[in-house]
Amino acid sequence: MGIEAYQQQNAVSDDPYVLILKLYEGLLKYLSFVKNAMENGEIEQKFNYINKSIAIFDELRNVLDFDGGDVAYYLDGLYLYQIETLFSAGVNDNINSINQVMKVTQGLIDAWKDETGL
Repeated sequence: MGIEAYQQQNAVSDDPYVLILKLYEGLLKYLSFVKNAMENGEIEQKFNYINKSIAIFDELRNVLDFDGGDVAYYLDGLYLYQIETLFSAGVNDNINSINQVMKVTQGLIDAWKDETGL
């Protein structure tokens, strides 16, 4: 669901490096929507955007190359932890947890840009 939903909303390059960057950027967008929904007491919208964010993390997990080394295992654990954090934040309306996931995602964007030269 993650890639397909994001491709429908944005023109996505065939370049897999650009696609990963777009997924990370989509995460930031949806997480900001989660925060807005929490602040406005919009429960249905909050969980809708949390689910979209989780779908992107799931898609990022699906494309990891575990034959490529330890980084894939690290990222898999990091993505799983972010998913757990999102579940908990949704139940507890914890904006600080959403901010933390956003901070991690921004770090992933910065690292990805450094690594790929995008």
